Amino acid sequence: MPVIAIDEEDIPAARALRVEFAKFWSGEAGEPREVYDRFIAATPVTADATVETAGGACPGVWVHPADARTSTAMLFLHGGGYGLGSASAYVGLVSQLASRARISAFVLDYPLAPEATLPDALHMAGRALAHVGARYGAVVVAGDSAGGGLSLATVMQARTDRVPVAACVVFSPWTDLSLSSPSVTENAVGDPLLDPAYLRASAAAYAGACDVRDPRASPLFADMNGLPPMLLQVGSDEILLDDSRRFAEAVAGAGGQVTLEVWQGMHHVFQLNVAQLKSARRALDRAAAFIAGSNGSESGSRAEILGEM
Repeated sequence: MPVIAIDEEDIPAARALRVEFAKFWSGEAGEPREVYDRFIAATPVTADATVETAGGACPGVWVHPADARTSTAMLFLHGGGYGLGSASAYVGLVSQLASRARISAFVLDYPLAPEATLPDALHMAGRALAHVGARYGAVVVAGDSAGGGLSLATVMQARTDRVPVAACVVFSPWTDLSLSSPSVTENAVGDPLLDPAYLRASAAAYAGACDVRDPRASPLFADMNGLPPMLLQVGSDEILLDDSRRFAEAVAGAGGQVTLEVWQGMHHVFQLNVAQLKSARRALDRAAAFIAGSNGSESGSRAEILGEM
């Protein structure tokens, strides 16, 4: 499997980050959702972004770059294993992508598990997609980790609801809550952020009374026909590596437009570390270029696994 080669200056930076991750997660005290938000909120907000809080049936945060186009917007669904994370904590990461793509982004505060179970978050994401679509001419759906899986499920639901989606961009998406991908065990020792036991508990809490292989929870097992252009970015060192690989292969097998980027030496949602890693900045640049290229693009079959060696 080809990978996008790590930049030399990222080798010591990536090592240092692993030390910082271990120190943070072993030393931080407090309620788990607050701790997770502190970790995510370390990503810097771009200087040109303004933030607007939204309430109502679809609560969340709008992120507006200064030079945002008015014809396209993004719906971003955050990660956190379906039980952690908030829109406000993700403003930094979302601003980094939105500013590069020059589009406004709405980050949804969907209901978290175990208080809410499938399909509560999916239903709210569908309403948010329709809301953003009514305000803008085209919508890109994006997300990371569990939010990446929710993004894919939302795009699939949009086919049934006949809500158009211009493109989908996901970082390290969790596509298989049954944890049947080989990399879940093969990369379990080297992954600095994710643990199979944590994912197993998170999957059970989110699925509730539903099977974890339900396509609404595990989009890997869904019908792959009629999807918009998709970009998946994943690190070579994470246990969810094969969740991206298998999903991309399934979309390609159905004749869809999908690009898979595997980034050498990178951890789960490495795009968060834009301040420390050149790879994170490059990945965000590529994601923004993909969004720009997909806006209004013609449909057709294209499957690509990218490598820069």
